[in-house]
Amino acid sequence: MPAPLYPHDTNSSFAPSVITSTIMGRPPKKRASLKTDGLDTDIIIPIMGPTGAGKSSFINIATGQDLTRVGHGLESCTADIQVIPIPHPNDPTRRIVFVDTPGFDDTYVSDADILKCIAEWLENSYRKDKRLSGIIYLYEISQKRMSGSSRKNYLMFGKLCGDEAARNIVLATSKWDMVKSDLGEDRERQLAVFWQDLIHHGSRMARFSGTHESAWRIIDSITVRDRVNDVLIQRELVDLMKFLPETQAGITLRLTLSELLEAQKKVAQDIQNGGNDEYARQLNADAGDLLWKISSQIQQLNVPLSKRIQRMFGLL
Repeated sequence: MPAPLYPHDTNSSFAPSVITSTIMGRPPKKRASLKTDGLDTDIIIPIMGPTGAGKSSFINIATGQDLTRVGHGLESCTADIQVIPIPHPNDPTRRIVFVDTPGFDDTYVSDADILKCIAEWLENSYRKDKRLSGIIYLYEISQKRMSGSSRKNYLMFGKLCGDEAARNIVLATSKWDMVKSDLGEDRERQLAVFWQDLIHHGSRMARFSGTHESAWRIIDSITVRDRVNDVLIQRELVDLMKFLPETQAGITLRLTLSELLEAQKKVAQDIQNGGNDEYARQLNADAGDLLWKISSQIQQLNVPLSKRIQRMFGLL
């Protein structure tokens, strides 16, 4: 891999179905799932990707309505899962069901809680036999370089989906109006190398130019394909009866957090050795708080011995 990695209208009468999950640091809300009146003919398309990639904007532009909140500041906007059903523009007997998901870099919500939120939604949908038609992964082409959080988002996305679901994934770049075409094309070529594992297994790249037409070109490329039997984390949680920390996504997140913890320990030590003035003490307190938060997430990704024993004796 080269280095560095860049140092149809729908006048729907349906109201959006906003169904959220309980997340640490926020008021308890309804468990994320498809509505009980979900139809077998529903075309279910989760929209995933880093914060700021334009997931909510994609849904609003595709539907021609302001159905989801769009964030314009530094804080993550979609911290909960939102399920938005609309009539299919060409087939009134069917619905397109968009699923707006949070990224693994939310301002207030931990990565462990985000993983739990998405995993629970996918598990519940799978148990109800609600198969995904495909997944759209959005990435902001105007990003000057691939940040650590963007790399983590993509890595977690790949571990959630697995290779077998790759043929129903569209890797879409957004915010082309914020970058010159030649620069955007150069970044697109580099992304093709970075995304080569999913592309090798059948994923396709596309451009979302911020228009209704470009959104539906992406959606239509999914609707013409057969549904996904399952994504990896659904098979792991339901068919293989694994705990979330035992899934590929859970293992990957724990390893990522462990690496971050070790790096942060070194930072904290350097701050502690740097002086004892008020500024240094505040930096040290902030570093300690971050260490605690990372450690807490790692602890969440460990399976308690009691759970292991219960499973061993078939009590779960």
